[in-house]
Amino acid sequence: MLGFYDYTVILTYLGVVSSIIGMSFAVEQHYLYAVICLLVSGLCDMFDGAVARTKKNRTEMEKKNGIQLDSLADVVCFGAFPAVIGYCLGMECKYSLLFAVTGALYVLCAIIRLAYFNVTEEERQKSTDGKRKFYQGLPVTSAALIFPFLFCFRGLLDAYFPFVYAGALVVTAVCFITNFRMKKFGMKGNVVMLIAGALLFAILLVLKFNGI
Repeated sequence: MLGFYDYTVILTYLGVVSSIIGMSFAVEQHYLYAVICLLVSGLCDMFDGAVARTKKNRTEMEKKNGIQLDSLADVVCFGAFPAVIGYCLGMECKYSLLFAVTGALYVLCAIIRLAYFNVTEEERQKSTDGKRKFYQGLPVTSAALIFPFLFCFRGLLDAYFPFVYAGALVVTAVCFITNFRMKKFGMKGNVVMLIAGALLFAILLVLKFNGI
């Protein structure tokens, strides 16, 4: 069997599975469940690195495999998945071609950023053992909070929501490849993001139960 199989990759795999399930929800127009799956994928991504680092005897090949696996998972979870949601929204308002184009732009910018990050991170690790303190541009994983947050306003925006979502895809895509410095979250930052995700989850459920 090809590949590496141990507990260090379980969360990454779970994140991908959650995104695939979420895509099927989006196709069936169950958008609430889809964005909840996006939140779950973000949660898995937040802690997969910490879990992997608990294994002290990882070989260099296992570490490199983890880096590549994480990026490939990000393409599915935070690249393709939000674009699929957008395309399904576009089908509802009969502008599927427009939403296909915005989705394609979004995914393209996501993979450009991820490839660039992989290359620069590999070069950085050759020169230093320290942790990265800043991101260049907006991290692709930020999609796990951006689009669920946007869904909280779906009821207010009503028929305009698909177009607002498409606009958010474009703006987020541009931020992926724009060269600006963004401080990387430490443990406290991760806790804040976790709380924000939990609040979004609660808000989405309340909106669902109230039929909004």
